[in-house]
Amino acid sequence: METAVQNTTKQYENYKPSGVEWLGDIPEHWEVSRLGVLLNPISINNRTDLSLLSITREKGVILRDLEDEGTNHNFIPDDLSNYKVLLKGQFGMNKMKAWQGSYGISDYDGIVSPAYFIFDLDKKITPEYFHLSIRSKLYVSFFGSASDGVRIGQWDLSKERMKQIPFLIPSLKEQTAIAEFLDDKTTKIDQAIAIKQQQIDLLKERHQILIHKAVTKGINPNVKLKDSGVEWIGEIPEGWEVKRLKFNLKKSFSGGTPSTDKLIYWDGGIPWVSSVDVKVDYLNKTVREISLMGLQNSSSNLAPKGALIFVTRSGILQHTFAISILNREMAINQDIKCIIFNDKIQSEYFLNLIKGNNSEILVEVRQQAATVESINMSSFYNLLMPVPPIEEQKEISAYIENITDKIATAIAIKKQEIEKLKEYKSSLIDGVVTGKVRVF
Repeated sequence: METAVQNTTKQYENYKPSGVEWLGDIPEHWEVSRLGVLLNPISINNRTDLSLLSITREKGVILRDLEDEGTNHNFIPDDLSNYKVLLKGQFGMNKMKAWQGSYGISDYDGIVSPAYFIFDLDKKITPEYFHLSIRSKLYVSFFGSASDGVRIGQWDLSKERMKQIPFLIPSLKEQTAIAEFLDDKTTKIDQAIAIKQQQIDLLKERHQILIHKAVTKGINPNVKLKDSGVEWIGEIPEGWEVKRLKFNLKKSFSGGTPSTDKLIYWDGGIPWVSSVDVKVDYLNKTVREISLMGLQNSSSNLAPKGALIFVTRSGILQHTFAISILNREMAINQDIKCIIFNDKIQSEYFLNLIKGNNSEILVEVRQQAATVESINMSSFYNLLMPVPPIEEQKEISAYIENITDKIATAIAIKKQEIEKLKEYKSSLIDGVVTGKVRVF
């Protein structure tokens, strides 16, 4: 697929200085204009019959999915009469996130936030060419320079400074040719990226399957199996047992949170685990730290190095049983449980048992009808689990560590290839819309 997107670079015969340092020289027959000349501000409302639209960094203007809570972080009022009309072919912009590239030409008739900017385009530019150009990495940087930071993640775009942003105008025929060329090339690049992402997903799926098989069937393909009596476990080797988790525990406890009103309780060098930290197999550091005084004056507890900790209350439990092994002693909060096994269970084996059977175990232990997803600790302690001999657990863990390293390396290579394709796509667009690459 990469071969399909390669392009032999051609240049125009004659160039001239653009007068803009960031743009450099441009084709001699191209015009340098300003957005203030090319964009005509429009503000029409009272069209609640139209669809609600969003303007995103990744895709520009899209239809807003009201059912998908994950993509709808902004409050939607009951009265939408003051929302602005954005018609197909018009340019819409989230002025607080223009510095990120949250703008584009709309393919839909709809309405957007009254805080957004809406523009009609001058007739000397086509919507397709303008969309590809203005959303290129080069132009996004111009909007960054025309914005002022007001708070984390949001910079307010100065309309006056935006008007001064330069914009290059080829002939209308050339604009059409550029848009068609880039549409073809970027489609091929996106297809190549999608294929590599599918390959990553397949590697992750293969990893899950291998872990599941190892922790429930062992790593000896010739071993005789028996029915475990537990549906999610299935058959297990004859030499294994099935026991309730609580009979393998030596100790378990949770923690707490020091008073946030007392600064002396915080930033004292003791790692303090909350649900936001439990995202890796082996935990080395936390987002926040507490002091010894904070530990002593709260219900927080220290979990020892090598202990297993997991999240007992968080939205992440909708889909993931978040669990880690501590690489150092750490304090934990009230939404974290620490478990220390007896000498019959290796922590790494249990971690892999959870990872290889994530969905099945969540079904067994997740609290039903809870406002916020949580673990039913009674169900957790009574969870039936396979128990191989301890030496076999160590062999299984070593096997899983080996395949995990190999699959992680393969995934990293695919991600690097994706980044290279994205960089090529970005540089190709920048080169074409600034006249460094000729396509007409």
